[in-house]
Amino acid sequence: MATKDQQPKKLPLFPLLSLLCFASVFLALSLSKRASISNGTIQLESKFRSTPTVTSTSCNFSHGSWIYDPNWKPNKYDHTCKEIFKGWNCIAGNKSNAKDIIKWRWQPHGCDLPPFDPVRFLQTFRDTNIGFVGDSLNRNMFVSLFCTLKRVSSDVKKWRPAGADRGFTFLQYNLTIAYHRTNLLARYGRWSANANGGELESLGYKEGYRVDVDIPEGTWANAPSFHDILIFNTGHWWWAPSKFDPVKSPMLFFEKNQPLIPPVLPDVGLDKVLKHMTLFVERRMRPGGVKFFRTQSPRHFEGGDWDKGGSCPLLQPLLPEKVEELFSLKNNGVNVESRLVNQHLFKVLKGSTFHILDITHMSEFRADAHPATAGGKKHVDCMHWCLPGITDTWNDLFIMHLNSIKVRN
Repeated sequence: MATKDQQPKKLPLFPLLSLLCFASVFLALSLSKRASISNGTIQLESKFRSTPTVTSTSCNFSHGSWIYDPNWKPNKYDHTCKEIFKGWNCIAGNKSNAKDIIKWRWQPHGCDLPPFDPVRFLQTFRDTNIGFVGDSLNRNMFVSLFCTLKRVSSDVKKWRPAGADRGFTFLQYNLTIAYHRTNLLARYGRWSANANGGELESLGYKEGYRVDVDIPEGTWANAPSFHDILIFNTGHWWWAPSKFDPVKSPMLFFEKNQPLIPPVLPDVGLDKVLKHMTLFVERRMRPGGVKFFRTQSPRHFEGGDWDKGGSCPLLQPLLPEKVEELFSLKNNGVNVESRLVNQHLFKVLKGSTFHILDITHMSEFRADAHPATAGGKKHVDCMHWCLPGITDTWNDLFIMHLNSIKVRN
């Protein structure tokens, strides 16, 4: 048995506490390096990452806030990219806030959305075909991606694969991106009453637009068998009275080559088209292919619609309360289209193998980022987006999701 003189000496308490405090301070300083505050803006890490630190399953990248940072330089491309449509080139078109648009950085709640690294993207997705299928808002996104990649890889072949409106292959990486224009996804065209009569004629219809809900438009019908990755959208044309006037030139829906009797409204037609087109893609998609459906891009007309004197004069993003005023379904304003379309998308895509690219909420704030009257437009454009601009952030989100899927697989 040990005697009192043989017992081990006790260590002094003060050095232990000092050591613990030092370790705590060191850990806190290490973590604080991830973010610092300068000139009233949050400066987050801008290191490019090939895979997200937080996957889309544990972080909702679509919810957050826009932070103005005068020193923010995504360094993707500039207004000299020749693929930018003249009406979207807000810097060349002398829009007063054009250079400030890209200084607003999207900060998701609880995570980070860094700009994607174009070189790493080209390397990671070598020998890949990527198709954007939809209306001109998908072209907006397509051009943004092309210009970003073109800045780092200029050896490009221009062509039109699988019926595309535009397409490019980055030869060093054998990576192809293409845009397939389609307004409704489904095939449609002018319809006139038959002199011999018919079911629609008996109901008094004389002319309109025939929409075949179960037949894809030819511009993209071969896209699923060609592309490895597809990004779809539709919505803006479904409630376009200047094109599909409900009285003078209504949408008349056909299924299995027969008119739907009684005729259905556009919202029902949209559901049918989405159902048939998603099934078509799932049947025809290349093995291992990845399918995205982008949610609706919001418009920001105030004081009326585009043909009723509407405009978007703001030079800064909207406050949250103004977002709800403009887009709430309860208010049923001129911009309610985006949330209405999304309801249809979410309903039809539930249970499908499509990934949803949700850009709506982040875009609802950006009333400042449309071309408006830049470049001397006849009509104020509060629907498309300036380039460079917000669709660059859509592509950051798109590639973040792509990287997540690649890691999981």
